[in-house]
Amino acid sequence: MTNRTGPDAATLVSIYRRMALIKANDERSRKVIMTGRLVMPYYSPRGQEVIPSAVSANLNDSDYICTIYRGTHDMLAKGVPLKDLWAELAGRVTGTCKGKGGPMHITHPKSGVMVTTGIVGSSMPIANGLAWSSQLKGDGRVTVAYFGDGASNIGAFHEALNLASVWKLPVVFVCQNNEWGEHTAYAKATSAPRVADRAASYSMPGIRIDGNDVIETYAAARDAIERARAGGGPTLIEAMTYRFHGHIFGDADAYMNPERKQAAIAADPVPRFRGWLIEQGHADEADLAAMEAAIDAEIDAAIDYALASDFPDVAELGRDVFAAEAA
Repeated sequence: MTNRTGPDAATLVSIYRRMALIKANDERSRKVIMTGRLVMPYYSPRGQEVIPSAVSANLNDSDYICTIYRGTHDMLAKGVPLKDLWAELAGRVTGTCKGKGGPMHITHPKSGVMVTTGIVGSSMPIANGLAWSSQLKGDGRVTVAYFGDGASNIGAFHEALNLASVWKLPVVFVCQNNEWGEHTAYAKATSAPRVADRAASYSMPGIRIDGNDVIETYAAARDAIERARAGGGPTLIEAMTYRFHGHIFGDADAYMNPERKQAAIAADPVPRFRGWLIEQGHADEADLAAMEAAIDAEIDAAIDYALASDFPDVAELGRDVFAAEAA
């Protein structure tokens, strides 16, 4: 890691806004499901707010990300509009995919969210394709592939890292290691103590960071993104974190060590970073409270908009399936 000046106050506050939005949106999502207003599969990202927030602070609006079904935080951090997101969750025609993608397949190219995939490990080869296109066009874009620790055991992980290194693609692989691959603890399914160590097999930098530390995550992402944009090729970042809830909404998470889980919740990175911002003089309580109130109001408006929107017409079943023939 290079010894460089860290993010300025405005950047730090913008990172916190992303984190606060992710946290508030997650809490509202679970409430909406519990009250029966929406029925949908939901994979909570609580506890993992820092990673995409600090990464996205280094990305341009035109840069791409590919994420997975536990990826709402990645989408929000990159800028998917709340109204469009909630309309898609509700299966409405005003959603990002006209209500045909649902919670596990959010796509919003305008904000650079190119695909959300339910196939474990598939974000990486797709990211390679996008990065290869950028390399051929010379458009300067960088693509970030998000995935979990379980995906590091999928063939697509190894194939994607190898090809990205061979072609020096402008891609950054970000493993959000929350210590669980669905219901299986990391150590029970993975022989390598560190996912980052696998980067050596593909001749690329591999670093493990504290994914709940904003400054460390920001610096690692900055270096990797700058390297990719300058033609230096890919980087593998293993960002250590912990998810606060079970694999999917409704999972009782009895398999999780209660002491480990409580310790992670006690060290919740969102209020911890909030307190640090105030302590260091980067923000004050009144400003952050106003920001959080505005976020709550924005979520309220997005949910109302989504539930008031129409469902797709039955004609949509035949659209976006095959290319339209020329007249």
